[in-house]
Amino acid sequence: MDCKSIFSLEGKNAIVTGGTSGMGAAVAEALSDFGANVAVTGRSKDRGEAVINKIREKGATSDFFYVDVTSKKSVEDMVKFVKEKYSRIDILVNAAGIFRVGPCEEITDEEWDEVIKVNLYGTFYCCRAVGKVMIEQKYGKIVNFSSTDAYLGVPNQAVYCASKGAVNQLTRVLSVDWIKHGINVNAIGPCDFDTPMIAEHLETDEYKNWIIDALPIGRVGKVKEIVGAAIYLVSEASSMCVGHTLMVDGGRTVI
Repeated sequence: MDCKSIFSLEGKNAIVTGGTSGMGAAVAEALSDFGANVAVTGRSKDRGEAVINKIREKGATSDFFYVDVTSKKSVEDMVKFVKEKYSRIDILVNAAGIFRVGPCEEITDEEWDEVIKVNLYGTFYCCRAVGKVMIEQKYGKIVNFSSTDAYLGVPNQAVYCASKGAVNQLTRVLSVDWIKHGINVNAIGPCDFDTPMIAEHLETDEYKNWIIDALPIGRVGKVKEIVGAAIYLVSEASSMCVGHTLMVDGGRTVI
């Protein structure tokens, strides 16, 4: 066995939702470093173009495609466009997500709906649309972004925990439904990482100190520390991983 080649993504075509910033952007760049052509998707053209320009500067192929993951039409249009441009879709990384903190009794219907629509509906819409392409190809790698909060009862995070718990179950069911088509569906479970999504919360001493105390590693994650797990799960190295959530959490779920 050639241990180097099983991590190669040469000739593969990837979509990364939420690829315009944070962990999504880091994963998009890493996929290109390992040989993949990368469609970076999100709602910010400026941020998206900044990411694809960094990728293109290294000689790799990358394009930005606008998508609102809460709209099934927007997702279906994006997938159709990527399929037509790249001819096939080998990899999907669902990194789009939002975060809300607040007591459950104070969460509005609008806030609840917003988080569920982005984190759960968005993941489902993308899996469904890309899954149809992968089933036809009889090959694919899907990685959904879960969280430590899918497993833990975190104070004041009812909607976020609920959304990520549902993503875990969606991942498990799709994995057993689609492995017969040659599609591996898995997830990554990060703890708190230093990203724009939680930047405002990390600026408050109360939240930052609580997180640091909760993490055995004693600090939040850095975006570069997520890419190894992503590359593993989208490569042939993980061919026997089916419905697994790979925790990258500084020991958060150990204690």
